[in-house]
Amino acid sequence: METKISAGILDSTLREGEQTPGVVFTPDQRVEIARKLSDIGIKMIEVGHPAVSPDVLEGIKRITRLKKDGYITSEIVAHSRAVSSDITLAASLEIDRMAIFYGISDTHLTSKTHKSREDAMSIIGESVAEAKSHGLKVRFTPEDASRTDYNYLIEVIKTARDAGADRIGIADTVGIMNPLRTKDLFLHIRRDVPGIELDIHAHNDMGNAVANSLSAIEGGATIVHSTINGLGERVGITPTQIIAVAMKFHFGIEAAKLDKLGELSRLVEVHSGIRMPPNFPITGEYAFVHKSGVHVSGILGNPATYEFMDPRSLSVTRSYTIDKYSGKHALQSKLTSLGINLTDSEVVAVLSQIKNSPDTRYFDNAKLQEIAGYVSSSRQATVYREILKDPPNQM
Repeated sequence: METKISAGILDSTLREGEQTPGVVFTPDQRVEIARKLSDIGIKMIEVGHPAVSPDVLEGIKRITRLKKDGYITSEIVAHSRAVSSDITLAASLEIDRMAIFYGISDTHLTSKTHKSREDAMSIIGESVAEAKSHGLKVRFTPEDASRTDYNYLIEVIKTARDAGADRIGIADTVGIMNPLRTKDLFLHIRRDVPGIELDIHAHNDMGNAVANSLSAIEGGATIVHSTINGLGERVGITPTQIIAVAMKFHFGIEAAKLDKLGELSRLVEVHSGIRMPPNFPITGEYAFVHKSGVHVSGILGNPATYEFMDPRSLSVTRSYTIDKYSGKHALQSKLTSLGINLTDSEVVAVLSQIKNSPDTRYFDNAKLQEIAGYVSSSRQATVYREILKDPPNQM
């Protein structure tokens, strides 16, 4: 019997997302984003690292008050270094979970923290235990896990688990993983470290973040870290809107209200100042816009020919462009929608003008009305001249 896959989303827009170059959220914006994330059903919200700055701290305080008052239902997670002062500050904020991170690859130990493997494990164990002593749930994230010796990674995970962590966030910090390797890694960790829940934190440096996150779910991860619009360090991490739809499509998992993703994407676009490309998956302007005449003809007959899901489930209306790639059926449908009724020969004449304008990127409604009006009036003038040349018999 096939085991049902279950997983949820931790959205880190307010933590990882604000690490995007040039992005700064005000406390008001942090609160607005957190409330929207909760409203769409996100399981966990990583609200930030309170030791970073006073404005981040203020935003977290306001979010936790809203959680206490029942306006936010998601689990509230605060980030923390494996440092006692960070842990004490985060624990004072009435959060639900503390997320402690520490770089464990030889690269990080040698070049960043200058610690031995043994010293690192002691620091990790002590930090997790300290956080747990505050009565909090604890996630430990072995930073740069994907470049860490596997046997040492397992030792670190066991140390964090035994100190009180109930979740481990496997971080592909520089985005080097591929889907097959990701699934294999999670399957092996589940086998070798029982009694622990696993997260995937996939960076998108090679463009594999979504694929790796899906593979991690197949390997046993129960939480995917993501950000709205894929914001984050360098090129970011798994985009929330893409992984939410992919989890529904591939696994039947309702990780978020899909019809609210576009609204949230646009909100974060405004607050972050980072404009999304129009061809961005799911919530991009072109996600359900068709161009080729063959494609549009198929869509007009049955949308499933060129769409993997009904855009209405995302509160999106499908559309198509009119340009030199368009066919007669697409043009006829567009003209009809504009209330323009032409004969077949007139439609062909309009299409001919369009195809003979190769430098025009697309024809908007006003331009189509202009061309259609010209063709129609020309046709009427021709008919009128024929009538004058050969008038009907008079009674």
